[in-house]
Amino acid sequence: MAITDAAQADLVRLRRELHSAPEVGLDLPGTQRTLLAELAGLPLEITLGRGSTSITAVLRGAHPDRPEHAPAVLLRSDMDGLPVTEPDTLSFHSQNSGTMHACGHDLHMAMLIGAARELSSRRDELCGDVVLMFQPGEEGCGGAALMIEEGVLDAAGPRVSSAFGLHVFTGDPRPARFGFRAGTAMAFAASLDVTIIGRGGHGSAPHLASDPVPTVAETVLALQSATTRRFNALDPVVVTVGRLSAGTASNIIPDSAHLAATVRGFSHASHELAAEVLPTIAHGIAAAHGQRAEVTFRPEFPPVVNTASEAAIAIDVARSLFGAEQVEELENPKTASEDFAEILELVPGVFGFVDATPAEGSDYNHSPHAVYDDAVLGAGATLHAEFAIARLAALCS
Repeated sequence: MAITDAAQADLVRLRRELHSAPEVGLDLPGTQRTLLAELAGLPLEITLGRGSTSITAVLRGAHPDRPEHAPAVLLRSDMDGLPVTEPDTLSFHSQNSGTMHACGHDLHMAMLIGAARELSSRRDELCGDVVLMFQPGEEGCGGAALMIEEGVLDAAGPRVSSAFGLHVFTGDPRPARFGFRAGTAMAFAASLDVTIIGRGGHGSAPHLASDPVPTVAETVLALQSATTRRFNALDPVVVTVGRLSAGTASNIIPDSAHLAATVRGFSHASHELAAEVLPTIAHGIAAAHGQRAEVTFRPEFPPVVNTASEAAIAIDVARSLFGAEQVEELENPKTASEDFAEILELVPGVFGFVDATPAEGSDYNHSPHAVYDDAVLGAGATLHAEFAIARLAALCS
């Protein structure tokens, strides 16, 4: 069912209102107020988060053949922005200094509001329930895990049988508007922090000190070598050292040197191997230089792994709505990560992608110059709603 022009225009209005007032992290009071106002009047059972400003809304289906123990499907949108300063080139640019919806979460919220409205008007087609999950803190703050702990997966009574989410991307145009993939769809993410502890001294007499700078430099190179020699080439891992720091002056040997890296890969097995291998390398190199390493390997997100059956339903629904040419079965996963993975660790589901690159082009997600095409809002809202209807129908049959 195509969304009306009036409904599309209202989603654009909402998305731009949200875009102009982004908030970061788990505490998003303004965003929560805006969403609650948009949900007001719909036949929803609403619960607010205790540890964050999350919103969980349950829509009870009213199909005449609704079973006694009705299934439930979850639809999710993240809510938080990023600590990015947006230029004032858009008429609806961020009014909150140093904060921007640079990853498209404003579009996600508008889409899910649109789906809530559509599903509320079609309750008699729902043989089960729909859980709407509005989640703060996706950008590295553990928002999904917190909402799971507070019971979002069981909000309808029985645990949800299926979960669905979409993410918009810009600046990387695809041949089709929508993309899905069975199996691994996004990478795991972890962080690696290494501090090499040596002994400071004067640059003119390095033999009287224990210089940690060459050691940390050697560690950087060894981490790169490890990714090609310790990991399966068909299950790759990428280590990117994004921060390297040491010392205060050119003629002073510092006591310590530090590196910070992000680690990405596509399987639980490579995640576990990285947690073992990379700290061992850092400790070993430090020891070889008579120094020591303080190492923290911190898992952030597991890989996003789509259930094959759920991905097939999403593809079928999207093709029926938009045509086969607008729906791509992705050959490769995305190397970014997402905490929707936490949900897919516990229930079957699918996470898909929407190309929201405007005709004039854009920088990629997270850039202060990232812009998104509002034309995808209605389609995204419809896809959420139709997936829920189709999935519930299959679960009830």
